[in-house]
Amino acid sequence: MSLTTVYLGLGSNIERERHLVAGLDALGGFIENIHCSPVFESEPVGIRSGPFLNLAVRGETRLPLRELGLRLKHIEADNGRYAPDRKGLPLDIDVLLYGGLHGEFDGLVLPRAEVLKNAFVLWPLSLLAPDTLHPGAQRSFAELWADARIDQHLWPAPFEWHGRALTPAALLQAFAKPSL
Repeated sequence: MSLTTVYLGLGSNIERERHLVAGLDALGGFIENIHCSPVFESEPVGIRSGPFLNLAVRGETRLPLRELGLRLKHIEADNGRYAPDRKGLPLDIDVLLYGGLHGEFDGLVLPRAEVLKNAFVLWPLSLLAPDTLHPGAQRSFAELWADARIDQHLWPAPFEWHGRALTPAALLQAFAKPSL
């Protein structure tokens, strides 16, 4: 199978750094040319919990969509996502886009609706792939972010993966964490 460009969203609110690093490391087994957005800390949306760390990832895979989804579920399970006694969300990995697919595929709607609804998905995507067009909206992620009116609180967070800072210092300085 040829390479397909995929965009994934990763998030965690329990041992956040550890779980995100474990998720990124595991993706390396079947995602090539991994590029990461800056990491953002956000207040939880839709659940009662502590703050999340989120980022978007772009890469290429030879896996069909169904197999990709299964592998992501295994990574989540390996990080305690489905443990009966878990508290919070150790690791969440969502397929945001798979190639240019638009519609429902194997029970998965693509592009994922959260791309346009959640700032913690759209802002990272706008920085990772500003000129990439959203397959449904046919507008770039940078344009979509510039026009977004999403009432969610998030800010860039320092984060390193394999000794490399994912969040640029200039972004951290421009959008400092608010006092809560």
